[in-house]
Amino acid sequence: MAQFDTVIRGGTVITAGDRIACDVAISGGRVVALGQGFADAAEIIDATGKWVLPGGVDAHVHFSQPSGEGIVMADDFETGTRSAALGGTTTVMPFCLQEKGQSLRAALSAY
Repeated sequence: MAQFDTVIRGGTVITAGDRIACDVAISGGRVVALGQGFADAAEIIDATGKWVLPGGVDAHVHFSQPSGEGIVMADDFETGTRSAALGGTTTVMPFCLQEKGQSLRAALSAY
């Protein structure tokens, strides 16, 4: 049995403050180790010459939202999050439209 589910080999890992030439070991859907020469994995991904990045965060998205004059955003939560993931964005924070005079609680409940 393999020691790890996946090893990403030969890439340059980009962190908040550094660039590190190392391999990334993944088990159970989580990064469990950074290092060199991991012996065994069920899947090996060759990242030679590539950057290995964490997923991006988009802190202001508009999904399934009216935008005045009968216009509704093209993406709903399913298509928007799928598109985001394919582009490397793994976390989205939807914008909640609050009408003038409406409480934030009411706006969130309506959304």
